[in-house]
Amino acid sequence: MARSRIFQPSELTLNQEVILDPKASHHLANVLRVKPKDQLILFNGQGGEYLAEISQVKKKQVTAKMIEFFEVDRESPISIHLAQGISKGDRMDYAIQKSVELGVTEITPVFSEHCDVKRKTQSNEKKLMHWQNIMLSACEQSGRTQVTTIHAPQLFSDWLLNRPEDQKLILHPGDTKSTSVEKGNQSFALAIGPEGGFSQAEVESAQENNFQCLTLGPRILRTETAPAAAITVLQYTCGDFKKGNE
Repeated sequence: MARSRIFQPSELTLNQEVILDPKASHHLANVLRVKPKDQLILFNGQGGEYLAEISQVKKKQVTAKMIEFFEVDRESPISIHLAQGISKGDRMDYAIQKSVELGVTEITPVFSEHCDVKRKTQSNEKKLMHWQNIMLSACEQSGRTQVTTIHAPQLFSDWLLNRPEDQKLILHPGDTKSTSVEKGNQSFALAIGPEGGFSQAEVESAQENNFQCLTLGPRILRTETAPAAAITVLQYTCGDFKKGNE
């Protein structure tokens, strides 16, 4: 049976015990029904991961002891900050999940002209917590040793300003002057619109802020499919997807 891999938001020290996060404790104790001496993998997003052994199981609390440290690094050599146009329902969840699995560093959900979700502070706070949970689950599943930062939603026009990345890209289907990903760049800003894409005014504003238009072939991708395709291109060209193809 494969060992569970759990994110633990605290300091982890070899040969020391830790009380696991309440959500993880509940899942391990009541869903997986772990027992003392069972083993699992713990990581806290600060690099590497630990082999841990369950030492105590209660209904709402699981304690584990770190018994071995693995100095593994599964993070990409490039940094990608994704601005994802907010969409309703599972589409946004899917976009975040797959982007994290593919190694994106930061995600900022953005409101744009064609966005079909209204700006509500309380609702946005709940959505942010929901997206962060999706991100953590994706990090656990994909073996990542650092966690993606999910920023609070903001206006796309604000996100555009003063971006520090080496190359700034906005996905714009059908653009006849699509740029290419520049090899050697270490950081990327990637903007992907909601259903319906970005407006022409938003594309022009991005270009005024040194963004280049990028297309992914002649077909139009869904808003939840586009980030996975674009991030794959970046990882293959400059990141860690290229190792077997050099």
